[in-house]
Amino acid sequence: MKTSESKYCQCLYFTANALARKVEKLAIESWKKLHLSPSHGYLLKLVIEEPGMQPGEISDQLQLTPSTITRLIEKLEEKKLVVRTTDGRVTNVYPTPAGKNLLPEIKTCIKDFYESYAAVLGKEESSKLVNTMHRLSDKLEA
Repeated sequence: MKTSESKYCQCLYFTANALARKVEKLAIESWKKLHLSPSHGYLLKLVIEEPGMQPGEISDQLQLTPSTITRLIEKLEEKKLVVRTTDGRVTNVYPTPAGKNLLPEIKTCIKDFYESYAAVLGKEESSKLVNTMHRLSDKLEA
């Protein structure tokens, strides 16, 4: 059944979550070749591009809770893709050489993800949707 045919199609909660599940499915498919979840991949890209980022900063950038960021970092450490250093109370996250080597493939995953949804929605509609979502999310946060 299409989302628009549901009894709850006028409900923001239901519709937003239905869209999120569909987007998540496309994203997971795009990241499969690296054996990383989209969240792991974007976190790794952040620390490759800005080595030494602190978990709080990563949390802000990815819009995920600090506890989720900790779990993501731990998994990337297990895969030997990042390392954490601690200096007093400050923790910094750095990519390992193996992590850095994945940057071209990470960029390909991001491109493949964009192309997968743009092929369905169209480039213009995709851009409008993302911009509208930014604006509305910021309004709801205020």
